[in-house]
Amino acid sequence: MSNLNQFDFDNLRNLTIGTVDFVSPNEIKVILDTSAPQNTALNTGTPILFPRINGFVLIPNEVGALVGLISWIGVEHSQYPKRKGYKDFDLIDLPYPLRKMSITPMGTLKQRGKIEEKSYQLERGIYSFPSIGDSVILPTDIQLKSIVENKEKNSLVKIGIAPIANNADVRINPDKLFGRHVAILGNTGSGKSCSVAGIIRWSLEEAAKRTSKKEKLNARFIILDPNGEYTNAFDDLNCPVKKFKVKLSEGEEKTFKELKVPAWIWNSYEWSSFSNASGRTQRPILRRALRELRSGELDGISDFQSKIRRHFSSCYSSLKVDLSTSSNFKDSPTPFGKKLQTIVEDAEHFNSICEDEELKPKLEEIKESLTSIASKRFNSFEKNGKVVEYYSAFSREDVEYCLHTIQTLLENLGGIKVLAGPNEDSPMAFKVSDLPDHVERLANEAGVIQFVDFLIMRMRSMLSDSRMNKIIINDEETTLERWLSETIDGISIIDLSLVPSDITHLIVTVISRVVFESLQRYRKLNNKLLPTVIVMEEAHNFIKRYTIDNDEITASQLCTESFEKIAREGRKFGLSLTLSSQRPSELSPTVLSQCNTFLLHRIVNDRDQELVKRLVPDNIGGLLEELPMLPTRKAILLGWATPIPILVEMNELKPEYRPTSEDPDFWDVWTKTEKRDVNWQQVADDWQGVTQPVEKPTRMIRTKFNE
Repeated sequence: MSNLNQFDFDNLRNLTIGTVDFVSPNEIKVILDTSAPQNTALNTGTPILFPRINGFVLIPNEVGALVGLISWIGVEHSQYPKRKGYKDFDLIDLPYPLRKMSITPMGTLKQRGKIEEKSYQLERGIYSFPSIGDSVILPTDIQLKSIVENKEKNSLVKIGIAPIANNADVRINPDKLFGRHVAILGNTGSGKSCSVAGIIRWSLEEAAKRTSKKEKLNARFIILDPNGEYTNAFDDLNCPVKKFKVKLSEGEEKTFKELKVPAWIWNSYEWSSFSNASGRTQRPILRRALRELRSGELDGISDFQSKIRRHFSSCYSSLKVDLSTSSNFKDSPTPFGKKLQTIVEDAEHFNSICEDEELKPKLEEIKESLTSIASKRFNSFEKNGKVVEYYSAFSREDVEYCLHTIQTLLENLGGIKVLAGPNEDSPMAFKVSDLPDHVERLANEAGVIQFVDFLIMRMRSMLSDSRMNKIIINDEETTLERWLSETIDGISIIDLSLVPSDITHLIVTVISRVVFESLQRYRKLNNKLLPTVIVMEEAHNFIKRYTIDNDEITASQLCTESFEKIAREGRKFGLSLTLSSQRPSELSPTVLSQCNTFLLHRIVNDRDQELVKRLVPDNIGGLLEELPMLPTRKAILLGWATPIPILVEMNELKPEYRPTSEDPDFWDVWTKTEKRDVNWQQVADDWQGVTQPVEKPTRMIRTKFNE
């Protein structure tokens, strides 16, 4: 008991409740004294209920005291109880129930400063496990608050109270909470959305107290809101708040901005998912079209010259690839010979329609040079009455000669087009409506139009869809710089509720990817991080488990891959994720494994519970057994942002700041306590995009049509 002197325990005799009976790394069993309280104890002048599941006890050691979480309480009938006052061997000692409890070691409570100051600090980890017979004591009120209240630097944001610890404040450090990814999980109606809005509000409110009221907070939150719940959650904060929606109603221009995710920002993979481009033929054509459109169609030369330049630049690049892999012209000479033959035919065609007298000799030179190379390797024989044509192996010198000839032409036209300018994934603005036409031109030039007909049709159909083109078709005002500043700076609430389902995943993918890549470049240019948080509501719909079964690129897959990359690498560039989901078992394991802090509301589904138990980073005993029974606003906080797992009663948000996800008032509507008039014509007009009354066809026209 000498180690007890290192800790300040008021009236130690009254605090001791039992002794250690069993010790393991995950569990410590305790025999309670017969004199220990039955239900209510006067703990250093404070009445508390004892014992309680998920309550705290202390086991003093040489560095302070081990903090234990009560996970089990029971009674065991013993023939030989250790009861005080029964030392007379002439008396018969009858069986007597012994109370036992099991505790889970959680951390170490240390003395800070002088003993008389009664200040303590909770630290993660167990410095020393107890021995059999060590005393187990109740924490004082000060010690109990020190266990729950985070005393670390910058742990300034109060998110709730701990009912199990005399309603002590639960505070978090924003650097630890947002510095690593956060997962807020719970069933519908458990208070999950309020917790998401709350931790943002309470963090920024606390930050505002430490800055001038005249200055706006330099915070960055991008809230991807699938259901339009967060519209009014942050209006009064001292931080720029921008709200984006697809379609603005009359009078909403002052409050909302139209959601714009221009298609010229998309990369080639996102375009492939949008158009369902196949990998073998369609995707290469699409990438080439994007590359050329991003580079600019015209460089001060005629359209005809530009067409020739694009075409032979592509031929040059293809031959360059062949040169780097000699197997193409040595081991498979016949396909290579047919490629040269096609280039010769193209040169002949262009020469026949060319009106530039300086250009015609260059085209003729390509025709003659490549023909001479191909003819040397050309062979044929007759088999079964048919002529079989083939080519023998070409030499490296042959390919280099062809490249030199084409390069001479390209130098007269300004150089190799495909090697200059941005690649197909660079966010360079171009006229999006030109893309299908350009793909068609390239396909005709390459002689593969029959393989891309459906691709072109799909692209034209989707780009002409009025539901989509308002979001993805670029306007003259939207630049990359403007889009980045509007989206990333301040709090951006992006309402996805009316985004067409065809492109919802694609829009989320583009936003998350562009934000991530922009922060990468910020660090490169400034050698500093720009702290930014992406909040993803209903994350199970966008960050799904998936398996790659084929070569198809889907928007859902791209969305998951984008968030998986952010989860793995985002912290290095100042980008953090806050995920909210009611089905953790449907989330990507990669993303969940990278979450360091969890806020767990009520979870009823067995599969979801099992997954959560496997994911949590702490040894929390039976604390998770409460998940199916947690009332609204109660949650379990565990992970990097808190020294030990804590059952928290979250702060209550004012009604005007709560996400609009209340339960429907069936009874009040049924009984007409609340009035609900419906104008279905108004709904239909809004849905169909009708701005003026549509004149109904006359009966005569309908009859004639039917005839």
